[in-house]
Amino acid sequence: MNDQLLVLNKDSDTMSVIDADTGATETVVETAFNPHEIAVTPDGETAYVTCSLGNALLAFDTETWERTATIEDEGFDFPHGLAIRERANELWLASTYSSRIYVIDIETDEIVDQFPTYQDKSHMVTFTPDEGRAFVANIGSENVTAIDAEERRIIADPRVGEEPEGIEVHPEAGLLVANQEDGMLSVLDPDTLAQTNRALLGETPIRVVSSPDGRHVLVPNRESNDVSLIDTEHVRDGEQRPWEIARIPVGIWPGGTVFDPDGERAFVANNKTNDVSVIDCTTWEAVERYETELHPDGIAYLPR
Repeated sequence: MNDQLLVLNKDSDTMSVIDADTGATETVVETAFNPHEIAVTPDGETAYVTCSLGNALLAFDTETWERTATIEDEGFDFPHGLAIRERANELWLASTYSSRIYVIDIETDEIVDQFPTYQDKSHMVTFTPDEGRAFVANIGSENVTAIDAEERRIIADPRVGEEPEGIEVHPEAGLLVANQEDGMLSVLDPDTLAQTNRALLGETPIRVVSSPDGRHVLVPNRESNDVSLIDTEHVRDGEQRPWEIARIPVGIWPGGTVFDPDGERAFVANNKTNDVSVIDCTTWEAVERYETELHPDGIAYLPR
């Protein structure tokens, strides 16, 4: 069996399971209302899907594609961003409009903790490489929330740009935040939380995804229909800093983005053209499109 792409189709209420090499759709899995984000467990056996307008988190067996759990809570209000804290067997979920973080045990699929960020529209969540800290992008507060992941304690809420959404901690470059409204990449030191750099992106950047080797970062720009290519080792004015070196044209409204494990290809879900762009990571050109259902966005890569 070839590796697979798992693509969430927001307006079809489905997940497309696509052969990553050929682009053929192998099966289409029904979800709940309006699936947005997806995370696969480290063993590859379970895929978690947030259905944002359905206010539910679903778990699927990746062999049978049967739904194994439906997780709901009265505090869910547009559940969205997901991140797995592997060392603790935890899945963290950001509920956007209730601005709460939920911690789910991935062995039992039970909610074991929840707490507020006290910010506005807490949308995406990520961890430092050692999983000691979590960071949450707060779209409505123009900041990110830093959390001690072990103690579930809020450390600080450093300001970034306007409408931050995409977020990732790069092991060398620092905390990278894509700000939708001002089209900028904010770079913070994940330890001191001081801002160390800002870089120009395209129009309405919404995700931050690092290549497996860490050298490059892709940022899909929703309203300029391209992807910013960031070189994390770029030297500017005698100083090494993350910097945009190219923009790669893709489909209309690019969103969810993922690399294959070898870093040879990247895949970008295009919300308005109902397809996935395949990017050759040697030439940094989009070389192919895979068809999906309606409004594809959240995406994951499943090695087989």
